Amino acid sequence: MSDSFRIACLQMQAGNDLEANLATVRDMAGAAAARGARFILTPEYALMLDGSGRVMRERALAADGSPALPALQALARDLKVWFLAGSLTVRTEAADGRIANRSFVISDGGAVVAAYDKIHMFDVTLPDGRAIRESSAYRPGDRAVTADTPWGRFGLTVCYDLRFPGLYRALALAGSHYITVPSSFQPQTGKVHWYTLVRARAIENGCFIIAPAMCGDHPGNRQTYGHTLVVDPWGEVLADGGESPGIVYAEIDPAAVTRARGMIPSIDHDRVFSPPAD
Repeated sequence: MSDSFRIACLQMQAGNDLEANLATVRDMAGAAAARGARFILTPEYALMLDGSGRVMRERALAADGSPALPALQALARDLKVWFLAGSLTVRTEAADGRIANRSFVISDGGAVVAAYDKIHMFDVTLPDGRAIRESSAYRPGDRAVTADTPWGRFGLTVCYDLRFPGLYRALALAGSHYITVPSSFQPQTGKVHWYTLVRARAIENGCFIIAPAMCGDHPGNRQTYGHTLVVDPWGEVLADGGESPGIVYAEIDPAAVTRARGMIPSIDHDRVFSPPAD
């Protein structure tokens, strides 16, 4: 495993204009690379965010991610950085027209090395009574995904996945030393759950959790919590993006995973057990 490396999470306030969002990513990524970032990560819905499911479906990218994905591949190649497209919304072959919320890992040579479709759908009712049914517009994925990088293995998740620790355990057991959580958390849930959930996933699995987040107000009456977080394997918060757009840097020491798992090897202590009796 390699020496420490710098990451940069782009905390964004995206709207529903693809070209404007892409220009923002290019500008922020260029600035991050100039300051030594070797892995740059964007939030969920990095290039398109509108509170309307209809708008998100109508403006979804082609199934192959074009034209946005090739542009991001070129950006990674030009900047010579690894890149996480937190999620792009892409069309699928689903008969009901639902789209996929897909995360991509791109190498510094511009190759897509992994793609992950968000598994868990945000079908909830918020404290203010607002109902959100993500599954009405999005088709859930059904496969956990990892990506091998020069610094070790990354596990991929997206936003609401954070509430399902079984997925994170599976990624850790599959060799992930880092797990990404690009997100667009709601403010109502974010202010009470975000820090606890992110730190818990890091502590449980002795791994880095890297969570680039959306912030602020968006079209279609959508608000997001912000507070991009980078948490180390011991549960310490290395970086917090606050509530405004910006670039959030962190220095990542791969050896921290070995140290944490050596002290508390909980991923080696899982046991098979029977469910409660009826």
